Amino acid sequence: MSKSDNPLIVQSDRTLLLDVHAPRAKECADSLIPFAELIRSPEHLHTYQLSPLSLWNAASAGFTSKKAIDVLNEYSRYDVPQAVCVWIEETAGRFGKLRLVPGPVIESNGVAEEYLYLVSASPYIYKEIDANPFAKKILINCTYKDVPGSKAVLSENEKKYCFMLNLTDRGTVKQNLLKLGLPVKDDVPLADGQPLEINLRKTTSSGNPFTIRDYQKGAAEALIGDRGPGTGFGTIVLPCGAGKTIVGMLIMSMLKTNTLIVTTNISAVHQWMDELLDKTELTEDQIAEYTGEEKTIKPVTVATYQILTWRPDKTSPYPHFSLFRKSNWGLVIYDEVHMLPAPVFRVAAELQAVRRVGLTATLVREDGCEGNVFSLVGPKRYDVPWKELERNKWIATAECIELRVDLNPDKDVEYAVAGMRSKHRIASENPSKISIVQELVQKYKEDKILIIGQYIDQLQKISKLLEVPIITGKTPNADRDAIYSDFRNGVIKVLVVSKVANFAIDLPDASMAIQVSGTFGSRQEEAQRLGRILRPKDRTSRFFTLITRNTVEEEFGANRQKFLAEQGYSYRILRYTDCESLNELDEPLSIEGGCF
Repeated sequence: MSKSDNPLIVQSDRTLLLDVHAPRAKECADSLIPFAELIRSPEHLHTYQLSPLSLWNAASAGFTSKKAIDVLNEYSRYDVPQAVCVWIEETAGRFGKLRLVPGPVIESNGVAEEYLYLVSASPYIYKEIDANPFAKKILINCTYKDVPGSKAVLSENEKKYCFMLNLTDRGTVKQNLLKLGLPVKDDVPLADGQPLEINLRKTTSSGNPFTIRDYQKGAAEALIGDRGPGTGFGTIVLPCGAGKTIVGMLIMSMLKTNTLIVTTNISAVHQWMDELLDKTELTEDQIAEYTGEEKTIKPVTVATYQILTWRPDKTSPYPHFSLFRKSNWGLVIYDEVHMLPAPVFRVAAELQAVRRVGLTATLVREDGCEGNVFSLVGPKRYDVPWKELERNKWIATAECIELRVDLNPDKDVEYAVAGMRSKHRIASENPSKISIVQELVQKYKEDKILIIGQYIDQLQKISKLLEVPIITGKTPNADRDAIYSDFRNGVIKVLVVSKVANFAIDLPDASMAIQVSGTFGSRQEEAQRLGRILRPKDRTSRFFTLITRNTVEEEFGANRQKFLAEQGYSYRILRYTDCESLNELDEPLSIEGGCF
């Protein structure tokens, strides 16, 4: 095969273009996964990006810069730019230049404190850190002394260029050094925690066969590794509906230790507890919830981010942070880790001695804190493209449709004179959307439908018109659980939900979502809302978004579409003029289909 048939084009800006129709495209895509981020995957050309984080993620898993360059040379259609190869070598080479290794236990005033060593073989890196203001506050210049029982092997230079730090500053140091472009290889062994016998069932308590999928097993094994230094912590990225909860339970069964699970809301807490009882041999007296409603600690405890970040006022400490220290946890699971609130980062910085895993469908954070997830929870250990799981029938096939609606004439003047934020709300709450929602519900009577939105007044009007339940932030938790249960069991087929249902809610039979309004172009939100309808099923799921034409909502909608395009979903656009417009949805999508 000639080089011109190769599927990859490597560009000098470190983007990689993959021709999915070329020979060896699938083989090439598999080879890129360890060290390049898939950022767009439309129909013909997939785009990958090389970044410092992607290379450091790879290096932490033992994937060298030489391997990365060899992959590019193997599959590239043209010569790989020399500058890209040099950048890969230099950037990936930073990982491992700084290491954390066990330090001494020092007694002061009758209190024994554990310390770590931060070592480097490079005098230049040592001097760069020493000159940084944060280092003067946290790091202590010292001479390395052998630590009894430590298996760390240091070079002579590492022993020469050495800092000492308190164990509790472990995460903070990694966080600050990453901002300097200096990733730390953490070679300090993790604590095992209190032993707990956790076994998965072969048949669920409800009587269904229970098996672990290959990719779920691969994800768990990638995190645990050989259980030596540098393993046992990290982030697993899987689409909604791919069974992230099962991966978490599999990791629990492999480590067999007391586990703290932190998730987004009380409904998600109850789902975790139900899943643990259904799929493991744990009993009710071994599992507890720690929420605003009940605060119990047992060998497996499920808590919410909200309770952990609650405090009486802005100047008070966080009283429930003590949960992280009230049991000898051997594992902490951060569910929907991309939602990890900034205050919890502070605790995560202290919990560096505990095995930990972040579970998420997307590492996109609108606040740009992906680096904090890398340094405090751990590097990405496993990722599977959404469309690959769809091809293998592990998640549902989905059709994404944008209906563009004219602004209600009564709102024209109000919109014209409004500020930008008000324009977004006026367009989002366009009254014309409500009748279209009613038409869609009538057209797709066989579907189980979620109607999702940002603005409560709008959602309440839809709920009243359709005479269906609504869940908002003010819905009591017992009522939420009952409504979700009725939806799962088919008692109700249409449910209106606010953004409280964006995360960690399992509604496996939902086959259609209608998004009437959303947060200003959030890709993260788009991923989660699409995920609500991706649980495996026999029919194609439909994801409708209603957008007001010729308004700022179009611009924000385009940003949200980016995530779907990046995951390989085509976006069908249809201009709504009257109810007959919806008949076009029954026609197969062609190249021109849906355009106007």
